[in-house]
Amino acid sequence: MMIIVLIFIGGIVTTTAPSMVMAKGTGETWIQQLNQLVQTEAELQGAIAGISIRSASDGRILYQHQGNTRLTPASNMKLLTAAAALNVLGEDYTFSTEVYSDGRMRKKGLAGNLYLKGKGDPTLLKADFDKMAVEMKKRGIKKITGDIIGDDSWYDDIRYSLDLPWSDETTYYGAQVSALTAAPTTDYDAGSIKVVIRPAEHEGDRPAVELTPKTAYVKIINRALTVDQQGKKKIEMIREHGKNTIIINGTIPVNSKKITETVGVWEPQKYTLSLFKQSLGEHGIKVLGTIKTGAVPESAKLLYTHQSMPLSKLLVPFMKLSNNTHAEILIKEMGKVVAGEGSWEKGLSVLKSELTKWGVNPDTMVLRDGSGISHVTGISANQISQLLFAVQKEEWFPVYLYSLPVAGSAEKLTGGSLRNRMQTQGIQGKVQAKTGTLSTVSSLSGYLTAKSGQKLIFSIILNHLLDEENGKMIEDQMVSIIANP
Repeated sequence: MMIIVLIFIGGIVTTTAPSMVMAKGTGETWIQQLNQLVQTEAELQGAIAGISIRSASDGRILYQHQGNTRLTPASNMKLLTAAAALNVLGEDYTFSTEVYSDGRMRKKGLAGNLYLKGKGDPTLLKADFDKMAVEMKKRGIKKITGDIIGDDSWYDDIRYSLDLPWSDETTYYGAQVSALTAAPTTDYDAGSIKVVIRPAEHEGDRPAVELTPKTAYVKIINRALTVDQQGKKKIEMIREHGKNTIIINGTIPVNSKKITETVGVWEPQKYTLSLFKQSLGEHGIKVLGTIKTGAVPESAKLLYTHQSMPLSKLLVPFMKLSNNTHAEILIKEMGKVVAGEGSWEKGLSVLKSELTKWGVNPDTMVLRDGSGISHVTGISANQISQLLFAVQKEEWFPVYLYSLPVAGSAEKLTGGSLRNRMQTQGIQGKVQAKTGTLSTVSSLSGYLTAKSGQKLIFSIILNHLLDEENGKMIEDQMVSIIANP
């Protein structure tokens, strides 16, 4: 039999087994249901759950369980990064990419080099390089005698955040961070390439492989086979370390659906340059030199500037699709703008300074990156819920709130990472929250409207799970309890 000792402190009831706090008289039914779930859920036995629930109107904590315990937040870290970026950079902030030349025009040819200077834009697509090529042609350039040189010195040359696992470096969510980078699609997974595999018409043949964007920068070694309809559908893609060679192994049945993977490339700055050079060639501009990296000389002339979408729009794919590369770029950009250095060290320092403006104490945290891919980062649920409460007063809060995934909304850029969750009647569309997932970690923090009409803020961080997918079901169950007392 469990003995629970109740200690009354200023109207708050503290239970010593398990460690929970709840506001007196705030609806014992849902509190009891949460207590029971935390105590009896098998997946939480041996795990750690940090839970914080606040009133959205006055910030009062209505319920907490280990709310001050530092836990790994996974992508809930992006809630902090997005808020700081909006405050430091502003919702209208854009990233620029510049084209320079150090040569002279001679008989419709450019005698010299063409430079592409990146300033952090994570949304550059092949179509944008086509536009740049068109602009060069308008200037009468039909031949370039020199090289295509990329300048990514806007940020430092550290490509990976401190705790990125080596096994993630070939994934789109672990892609290298560079001030000069490119994305394959409008999901804007910067520094990566999309690989689509379709079965051949006949058994024993190699499946078809298609790259987006189409480029020779990546080499494909296709060892996969098409098998009969009863065969196993299992494809493995491996990018060799330090190279842009992708090896495809496995089998795909005849007439089965395509398989799509997005793979992080090695040296995204050279990947970007190769796409730019390719666009120049496709628009009739012959390049005699090669692609290289280096700084734009002071004497070079600015020919063209491309501006990204504003931060207010960038926040949608960043937050709804939980884009890690965007988070790290925003950290480095804050460092560059405020401290003159595009590095994780300077950017995280700026982030910590911003957090104090919302009553959040960074001295209680361990912050290692902007995306939350680190297993070392530690933040408490109460600190996240405090942030979510305080930012409601900011002018940019509507942009922030809109960027959060909406529970059960099927549209990809509305529901985001919550589009297939909480689709039950009474909760669908009433939760806007950021998801987070790492091995053994699941998190969910955001805003909800309860059945009573009361607006609540919640943060749930689950660590040391046996199965993080089970953690998501537990989170959904907790939110349902809160929303439907």
